[in-house]
Amino acid sequence: MKSTVAEIRARFDADVERFSNLQTGQSATIDAPLALELIAQAATVTTPHATRLLDVGCGAGNYSLKLLQHLPGLAVTLIDLSKPMLDRAVERITAAKASTVRAIQGDIREVVLETGSFDIIVAAAVFHHLRTGEEWRAVFTQLHRTLSPGGSIWIFDLVDCDIPSLHSVTWQRYGRYLESLKGPAYRDEVLAYVDKEDTPRSLTYQMNLLREVGFSAIEVLHKHGCFAAFGATKQP
Repeated sequence: MKSTVAEIRARFDADVERFSNLQTGQSATIDAPLALELIAQAATVTTPHATRLLDVGCGAGNYSLKLLQHLPGLAVTLIDLSKPMLDRAVERITAAKASTVRAIQGDIREVVLETGSFDIIVAAAVFHHLRTGEEWRAVFTQLHRTLSPGGSIWIFDLVDCDIPSLHSVTWQRYGRYLESLKGPAYRDEVLAYVDKEDTPRSLTYQMNLLREVGFSAIEVLHKHGCFAAFGATKQP
């Protein structure tokens, strides 16, 4: 059995500090600082006149903070399961002088967002918690609807393999990466909660789904092993 929403929320409630560093990002994700910078740059050049940002699964607010460095004065809406994460994100983003900051504690599968209400959406290390194909489609459909024409969405996440025989090779490499950071115990800890909590889909699956729900152009910014940064734009 995979973790429940309540179990995932409890783990993140206790893990705020790990998500609060712009220099390291979340260390358990490969190339997190690079993906943070690539997504900020991509959002800026594809949506230069953006004024409204939605950060899905915002954690402690790293992606919103990075976007504000490129696009000062954004109105920022934050969604996260964890109240301690949201509190930290609001504190940090308010200090960075966003024009407004709105925090929504909830599950993106249940939160209802207004049509055309955001110009940029970012989602980092969150969609791998989606379970069924119906959930994936419903979330991506809502995010397309809630973007303004000409808006963009940018995702950094854990991804699975389309070719089954590559799965074990990719995850062995990820395990070695984790071990190089903090040793075998840390590797085992991270891989255990990934196995318990996460149900990632492949990069190809997500790119195809973005097209199917209506996004007009899709781009891969970076892929390293089982992590990828990618995004799409909505037709003006």
